[in-house]
Amino acid sequence: MSVGQPIECNAAVAYAPNKPLTIEKIIVEAPKVDEIRVKVLKSALCHTDAFTLSGEDNEWPASDFKPVILGHEAVGVIESVGPEVTDLSIGDHVIMLYTAECGECKFCIDNRTNLCIKVRSTQGKGVMPDGTTRFKNLKGEPIYHFMGCSAFSEYTVVSKHSAVKINKEFNLEQAALLGCGVATGFGAAGYKGIGAAKKGNQITKGSSVAVFGLGAVGCSVLEGAKAAGAKKIIAIDTNDNKEAWAKEFGATDFVNPLKLKEGENIVSKLVSMSDDGFGIDFTYDCTGNVNVMNDALMASARGTGISTVIGVAPAGAQISVRPFYLIVGRTWTGIAYGNIKGKSEMTELIQASDSGDLSLDKYVTHRREFTDINTAFEDLHSGDCLRTVFNY
Repeated sequence: MSVGQPIECNAAVAYAPNKPLTIEKIIVEAPKVDEIRVKVLKSALCHTDAFTLSGEDNEWPASDFKPVILGHEAVGVIESVGPEVTDLSIGDHVIMLYTAECGECKFCIDNRTNLCIKVRSTQGKGVMPDGTTRFKNLKGEPIYHFMGCSAFSEYTVVSKHSAVKINKEFNLEQAALLGCGVATGFGAAGYKGIGAAKKGNQITKGSSVAVFGLGAVGCSVLEGAKAAGAKKIIAIDTNDNKEAWAKEFGATDFVNPLKLKEGENIVSKLVSMSDDGFGIDFTYDCTGNVNVMNDALMASARGTGISTVIGVAPAGAQISVRPFYLIVGRTWTGIAYGNIKGKSEMTELIQASDSGDLSLDKYVTHRREFTDINTAFEDLHSGDCLRTVFNY
């Protein structure tokens, strides 16, 4: 296949909210300046893909839903590179990054954040930095990009800032998971000075931690808390079947908020479980439910508690709390992609996997062929799935 020519391949296209994806032939154009074209080797289905397909995503609302190729947890091999790409080469294995890292913008040079702005404005509109797409159907009509990745296609085009080179020996299934969910939760725990630690949010040895929502993100926060040496790690979920997962990833306790004693609520329950009765040192919302976010804050320790919002809420949702809860010293913060700088800190995540602190293999609960992607959405909502990995 010659470099620079359009490629015809299979892709899963979302045409309307809450409808099955359509597997069809599309055209993937050659990469332009600062772009690479990637043959996708493995990808995983994340709740964010399902969230966008629901029509509740603020950037992809049901009222203005355009044909789009979802998918943002993936690893692939570079098939061709566009002009001015010097740090990546044909044949490199790369993890795609929905949070780019250009290394030059205001946010990249600030160690406290990973919110690179180089491609963000166009990425949110579903187009490449020049305002156009690299996908079209066989009728010549444009198909839009998703989160700068669009991994649910056999080939995709991404910015050079949205991919990080990895060792070809690293397990492909596990590499795909580092594109979003697992890196988000593990980074949010502030593993060994990376991720959230750069914002002063690092879980400390001997501390107490509460994690609301036990999907892949929540479980990876648990694992990060264990690696940090937290003394009490409380997992909260309404599905009792997830207790086994919680304990496997490091939880010391499990609480189902639907099964509390009369007169008890989840906030009072968690506060009572803290060593001093003043609340939990670090709390995390991994649900996207604004009421849960409020509970997570109120369960955090007065004076020193840090409550982190990770879950993405539906468009238009609002959080509110009495100012008093903040005045008495709690910190309410949010985080994207675990505050991981994808290019410069991916090595640390891979080393965490190599050392056993991050057990990537445990997150793969389902495997399917790419053409079975619609069944994978059913898996995701079944309650017994952390990640489905697709074989292309």
